[in-house]
Amino acid sequence: MSRTPPLAHVVSWDRAMEPVTHFLTGACLGRAGLNRKTRYATLAAVLAAEAGDLDVLWGFAGPVAGLQHHRGITHTFVAVPVVAAVVTGAVWLFHRWREKRRLRKGQPPAQPTLWVWVYAAAFLSALSHLLLDWTNNYGLRPLFPFNPRWYAGSFVFIAEPVLWALMLSALIFPWLLGLTDREIGARRSAFRGRGWAIFALCGMVVLWCWRWGEHAQALAMLQTTQVTAVPATRIAAEPYPVNPFLWHAILETPAFYQTAEVNTRTGEIESDPLRDVLYKPAVTPAVEAARRTPLGQVYLDWGTWAVVRDVGQEPVEGLDPPQLPPGRTWTTVQFSDLRFAYAFRGTGRSAGPPPLSGWVYIVDGHEDAGEVMNGRPQK
Repeated sequence: MSRTPPLAHVVSWDRAMEPVTHFLTGACLGRAGLNRKTRYATLAAVLAAEAGDLDVLWGFAGPVAGLQHHRGITHTFVAVPVVAAVVTGAVWLFHRWREKRRLRKGQPPAQPTLWVWVYAAAFLSALSHLLLDWTNNYGLRPLFPFNPRWYAGSFVFIAEPVLWALMLSALIFPWLLGLTDREIGARRSAFRGRGWAIFALCGMVVLWCWRWGEHAQALAMLQTTQVTAVPATRIAAEPYPVNPFLWHAILETPAFYQTAEVNTRTGEIESDPLRDVLYKPAVTPAVEAARRTPLGQVYLDWGTWAVVRDVGQEPVEGLDPPQLPPGRTWTTVQFSDLRFAYAFRGTGRSAGPPPLSGWVYIVDGHEDAGEVMNGRPQK
């Protein structure tokens, strides 16, 4: 089976653990028992599980601002109690609105709400958002602003269908069983699905532990096998979806990067030195200038496997090349990250840059003439 080069035929995903997993995790946390403590516990858990990703609104300020602030302050331990408090406040406003409606209709007040438990549900779900985002290979900065370092578990793919199936089952099967009970006239349980939710959350932890072990095994195989022509100075193993045994490896040497496919079940490491090697690009004046641009500084702060290349006069989608008078020249500098250069095989996709790539037009080797990320120019 043929493989494409590591910088081509890639599949693009969002920069975060997608919202479906966060939503389902919040719902399962609420139904695992918190909903028995007070009203609105599940609602608060779902809202808090999603709240961290409101930082995507920075994208309205441009793609560079979006990259700079994504998984920023809303994805930190400092923000967790604040997010929980804001969500609890929002739920309280919703509660007040419902109570006013009940009064207008002449209905009696609802049972008292234990707001401490509502806050606890929101707090746990806000923490779950950080934990889920840490498991994938984009990473997050949980200790920001005191420590700007990025941390990434890199053992779960950004979109994991196994987790979707596990948690969807925990929410759907109790509902189906409830329909069956009503059909036969059985007594309806007020808090159906607690056991299913606990099972799903435990299953998530089991899957994490399994993948954590396979990730450690993949790294051990790379450390004990001579994959590159010279010893590697740095290695990484990036997860694939569904299959916990398959890993996309990146190895760095002083002169080049090399990718490989690792199978921890069979013990095989597949890599072709003629096909899977990317020599480190030359550091031209344009590259140096691009590194100092806003896009360059933000990208290099985040991109743990960033590659910066002077690709010559190559126009970029989303921004026209600079129009210059005679005697002046421009060049394009590309930023990409090897963590997302998956060589997904047999997909029939056309060649293209990895997701989360950026470009800068540099004029005369020193002047920033425009920045683009994923087809969106930075204004």
